[in-house]
Amino acid sequence: MTIGQRHLFCPGPTPIPEMVRRAMNVPAEDHRAPGFGDLGRDIAQGLRQIMRMEGGQMFLFPGSGTAAWEAAITNTLSPGDRVLMARHGHFSELWAQMAVRLGLDVELIDVAWGAGIPVKEIERRLGADKDDRIKAVFVTHNETATGVTSDVAAVRRALDMNFHDALLFVDGVSSIGSIEFRMADWGVDLAVTGSQKGLMCPAGVGILGVSDKAMEAAKHATMRRAYFEFADMVRLQADGHFPYTPPIPLLHGMRAAVDLLLAEGMDNVIARHARMAGGVRAAVQAWGLEMVAEHETLFSDTVTAIRTPMHIDAREVISIAHDELGASFGGGLGRLAGRVFRIGHLGWVNEGTLAGALSMAEMAMWRAGMDIELGAGLASAQRYWSDGKRRDRPRVVESTPIAAQ
Repeated sequence: MTIGQRHLFCPGPTPIPEMVRRAMNVPAEDHRAPGFGDLGRDIAQGLRQIMRMEGGQMFLFPGSGTAAWEAAITNTLSPGDRVLMARHGHFSELWAQMAVRLGLDVELIDVAWGAGIPVKEIERRLGADKDDRIKAVFVTHNETATGVTSDVAAVRRALDMNFHDALLFVDGVSSIGSIEFRMADWGVDLAVTGSQKGLMCPAGVGILGVSDKAMEAAKHATMRRAYFEFADMVRLQADGHFPYTPPIPLLHGMRAAVDLLLAEGMDNVIARHARMAGGVRAAVQAWGLEMVAEHETLFSDTVTAIRTPMHIDAREVISIAHDELGASFGGGLGRLAGRVFRIGHLGWVNEGTLAGALSMAEMAMWRAGMDIELGAGLASAQRYWSDGKRRDRPRVVESTPIAAQ
């Protein structure tokens, strides 16, 4: 048994701010009562600002980000539709599996785990699609398993350059609310996220931003759906209500979390995450370890996936951190199991939060037998976070009293 508070340093769920926890402490409430709809409307309006969204619809589905994935697919596509997807990590792979299981004709581009979305290959395939058979392009904006952020705007340019009308689906589960996301400017048609990462709440709400173009496509899509029907949501969520019983305490927490993000300002939120991530990467460099992301242009500002030496099982590092130090780090997923551990640095985090994470990671690695210098990574991160912030003061020269001369 570990004594003291347990620490959450995985890339989701993320630490819950005390203000959000207090907001969720509410008595049972009638979700059909007059005035209840204000809660849903407030959340939706705030999420539109966070996602930089214009027009369209914002839907909140009781469920997870995966539920929002399914809602996006089943409402806008038909069985047999061809979709273009890249598989470059565990979550992009899961999304492709779902598309196949729902009856889509999935055209896959396989790239290395650690690479980003292959924009040039997407551009080539769109250009070759003379009959417009491709109905949608799927992009995993931030691949949580590998710590890689891809360029969504570049995919939109590829679509526009080829005058292609395919819908642009984006998985923003570990990016929205933490790193730059511009739904309107990037021409994203369906943007998926969940409540438990950048939005700093417990898991339980799948969030889906839908463009006007995608809402039009939903009028003609023939895939079967019931629980996830857009039309049912439109009829009720305009007034802030739901077609079914919503997770009321969680919604109160979401409103508080949205208020926190907007009070900080999204530009500041993005800058904070970039600064926190830079310190973590400085620590990894000081440890002499490699990240899964192939190039610095792909480094994620919400999660860093770190390779352990071949003779060290990353699962042992994670186990030591959890069992002996009371800290949870993310494990390697899929083909990266045992080879990688992940540090999440998104949500309600600051330098103190991540200084603790790096200190515990160092101790866990050292106890697992890795040849690292304790304190080296932490010191490197501290220097990174403190750069330009030192208050240099004039040196005070003490004079000797005359009587003592």
